[in-house]
Amino acid sequence: MGGAKFYLTTAIDYSNGDPHLGHALEKVGADCIARYRRLRGEQVHFVMGMDEHSQSVVQAAERAGVTPREWVDRMTATFADYWRRLLCSNDDWIRTTEPRHIRAVVALLERIQERRADDLFVADYEGLYCTGCEEFKQGAQIVNGRCIEHPTLELVATKERNHFFRLSAYGPRLLALIASGAFRVEPAIRRNEVVRLIEAGLQDVSISRQRLPWGIPFPGDAEQTVYVWFDAVINYLSATGFPDPRYERLWPADLHVIGKGITRFHCTLWPAMLLAAGIELPRQVWAHGYVHWEGVKMSKTAGTAVSLDAAIERHGADALRYFLLREVGFENDGNFTWERFDARYTADLADTFGNLVSRSLSMVERYRQGVVPDAAAANSPLERAGQEATLAYTQAMDANELQAGATRIIELASRANRYVEETAPWKLAKDKRDPELDQVLASLVRTVARLALLSVPFIPEKAAAIWTALGAPRNVGDLRLADTTNLSVTGWRVSKLAPLFPKDAPG
Repeated sequence: MGGAKFYLTTAIDYSNGDPHLGHALEKVGADCIARYRRLRGEQVHFVMGMDEHSQSVVQAAERAGVTPREWVDRMTATFADYWRRLLCSNDDWIRTTEPRHIRAVVALLERIQERRADDLFVADYEGLYCTGCEEFKQGAQIVNGRCIEHPTLELVATKERNHFFRLSAYGPRLLALIASGAFRVEPAIRRNEVVRLIEAGLQDVSISRQRLPWGIPFPGDAEQTVYVWFDAVINYLSATGFPDPRYERLWPADLHVIGKGITRFHCTLWPAMLLAAGIELPRQVWAHGYVHWEGVKMSKTAGTAVSLDAAIERHGADALRYFLLREVGFENDGNFTWERFDARYTADLADTFGNLVSRSLSMVERYRQGVVPDAAAANSPLERAGQEATLAYTQAMDANELQAGATRIIELASRANRYVEETAPWKLAKDKRDPELDQVLASLVRTVARLALLSVPFIPEKAAAIWTALGAPRNVGDLRLADTTNLSVTGWRVSKLAPLFPKDAPG
C-alpha cells in the first residue's frame, strides 16, 4: 500500500520567450519538494506545463513569422528540454491548448453559471493593460506610469465590453479561510500581503476579452475569448481529469508553487472561482521570491545577463539546483552572480561534500579492500550527529524550508570531515588498531549513505552516483527517509568514484 496522496503543481509559464533562472528556481524548488515527499513515502503527482493562450504569445509568433500553434509547439519543446536538463521529475505536462484543458475551462464556467449565476455578468471596462502580465493594472501596481512587474513595457489604454466575475463578493470568506488555515498562504510575508490586499477590498474581474484569434471561446458568447488568467489557473484542475468525477483522486491540490508576483491570481481569484463552482480549495500556496542579477529581477521582457544554458553548463545541473536552493533560497529574493555560484560550488560541494565522499570510499578501499567492515555505529559521535541532522532536515523540509534543508546536509558533511581529522584513520591503520578503524570506517560509510539519501531532492544525479559507488543492495529510488534509522552497511563493496564536483569544472 502506498502513502498519502500529494498533488503538487508549479505555475505554468508563458510561451512568449525562453526560460531564465527565475523559472528555474521555481521548477527545481518544486521538484525538490516532490522528491522529498517521495522519500517520505507519499504518492506524489507532480505537474508542470505551459500557458499558451495570451496576447503576448500572438505577438511573439508574429515577430518570429510563424503561427501561434507553431510558436507554442516550439516553446513547449524548449521549456520541457530545460526542465529535463535540470532533472525535474514531473509526472505530467499540461498545456492550455490541449483538449482536456479546454474541456475543464468550459466545465468550470458552466458550473459557476449553474450555481452562482449572479457572479457572472457583462459590463464595460476601461483601464491600463500590461501585456507582460496580461492584466489590467490598478494604481498600486503602477510606478512612474509603468507596471511594477514589467517596467520596460508601455501600458496600453484599453476599453472593452467583457464578461465579469464578481470577485468582490468573496473577500470575507477568503479572509476567514486563510485565518483558519483551511487555505494556507505561505510563507508568512506573502500571507500578510494577500490579507492586506483582501482587506483593502477586492474588485470584480473581467474574465473575457473581445474575441482574439488565439484563445478559448467564452461559453455561450462566440464574440468573446476566456481571459488568459481565468483560463490558466484552471490547468491545476485540468490535469486531474476534471470534470470527470475521478478528478477527486488527486484534488484538492496539496501545494501550488508560484512566484510572488502572481499571488493575486492564485490567492484571491482562483480560490473564489472554486468557491463559486462548489469545488474544494487547494490546501496551500507557496509563493517564492525572485532571482536577481546585481539587484535587478530577471525577466523575459527586461532581458537577463545570465542565460539558463550558461548557468547549467557552468558546473552542471546538480550544482545549479543546489546553488539556487541553498544560496538564493525559496522564500525571499536572492542574488545570482558567477562569483557566488563558484564560491558556493567550491566550498560546499567540492571541498566539503565531494571531499568527504572521496576520502571515505578511498579509505575503505585502502584499508579493507573495498569491503565495509562489520562494526557497531550506534555509539559513534558521528552517528548521533547524523540522527540529529536528519531530524533537523526533516523538520525544515516538511515546512518547505529548502534553504535550511540544504544547510543541514552540508553541516553533516562538515561534521564528518572533522570526524576524519579527529579519529585519523591512517594512524589507526598504522598502529594496527583494527576494531577502532572498523568503527570509524563503518561510521563514515553510514554517514555517506545517509547524505546520499538526504541529498536526493537537491542533487539527484550525484546522489544516485554516490549510492551506486557504495555498492548498496537496493536502488536509491526504492529507499525512504525512514531507512536511515537502521541502515546496515556491513559487507557493502564500495568502488572508486570520479570526482563528484571537479575543481576544473567550466568557469
